[in-house]
Amino acid sequence: MSTLAATVIRRLFMRDGMIERPKSYVVEKAARNPWRRLPILEHAKMTRRNCHTVLALTFGLCIGFSARTHPQESAVLPDYVPLLPTTRQKAPIIDPHKGYFVKELKPDVYMITEGAYESVFVRTGNGVVLFDAPPSFAEHISQAVADVTSEPIVELVYSHIHIDHIGGAGLILQRHPKVQIVAEEKTAEFLREIHDSRRPVPTLTFKDHYTLKLGSLTANMKLGHWHTPEGDLLISIPYKKVVIAIDAFSSGATPFMGLDLTMNMHDYMKFFDQLKAMDFDVIVPGHHSLPASREDLETARIYVSDVYDTMARELADDHKALKSQAIAKYGPENGWAIASVLINSEVKDCANQIKERWVTKLEGVDIWAASHCRTALVYAEWDAGVGPR
Repeated sequence: MSTLAATVIRRLFMRDGMIERPKSYVVEKAARNPWRRLPILEHAKMTRRNCHTVLALTFGLCIGFSARTHPQESAVLPDYVPLLPTTRQKAPIIDPHKGYFVKELKPDVYMITEGAYESVFVRTGNGVVLFDAPPSFAEHISQAVADVTSEPIVELVYSHIHIDHIGGAGLILQRHPKVQIVAEEKTAEFLREIHDSRRPVPTLTFKDHYTLKLGSLTANMKLGHWHTPEGDLLISIPYKKVVIAIDAFSSGATPFMGLDLTMNMHDYMKFFDQLKAMDFDVIVPGHHSLPASREDLETARIYVSDVYDTMARELADDHKALKSQAIAKYGPENGWAIASVLINSEVKDCANQIKERWVTKLEGVDIWAASHCRTALVYAEWDAGVGPR
């Protein structure tokens, strides 16, 4: 398979429905999504052909939903493992009247969560610095800050482009018009192109690395590529031993679908060792309402390594019997049908092994193991060159 084809497949499988952005048409992400469980297209520049394809798919989905509303209501849902007792015990209790929970990680360093997403703010003596503004609780951020300090929010740092982590920035800017928005230049470049008022264009940009100094705060920011192609910020507050690494892993849970939608599994796997070498007491990973410890990091590293190693073993098997069956059914000239049979079998076998070893150790293994194995397969086969195919 060509490099271009492999790249296209990777993006279609691994980025929440996003299609590669060359030139021309812009497809706007819907302001409100009535089917919140469906993957949503980010703002994406698309060719005319892809634009027509998406319009056709959208029309088809609309027809499908309207024609099959009743069967959808009675659909048989999968049987997932209940939340692990340890997860329930550690989860903060969110006051439903407030809609958020604030945890002091270290003096002057706070984490906000509504139970699913996380952001951080720091009281500096010269104003508050906010790291990310998830839309799921953006309306509460100003009050959460006011609960602990009279200092205004003066700076907002974008960790990366994704709307689920910074889509509340527009509201923050409305309430704090003088706030300075900080981001790495590739993130800023992307946001300039899409013109999304929910994610205002940064007012201060930098390339690769930056040290933010304000009052008592010194925060080091370094560009990485474990998650998005535009880049992700690894943020550390050294004197507090706090690290912010959004969308890398979660405390007590597996990464999200596709190993947290990673677009670069090579860097993603190395990132765990990079984090391990840092001097920290706590990591804010962005999800699941729990800050992560060094033990959580090591568990996540072992899990991801196990997924990759398991898939590598699957690829090392030539699967002759299954391949022969596929050839007999589809014909030797139908290479994609044969490849699909082999890939689906390898992913299923890998996922079953991972679930057997991990389902009682981390939340979400039975939900996301197959997607993790598929992500590992794409990297192992097309990038690392593992396997006989």
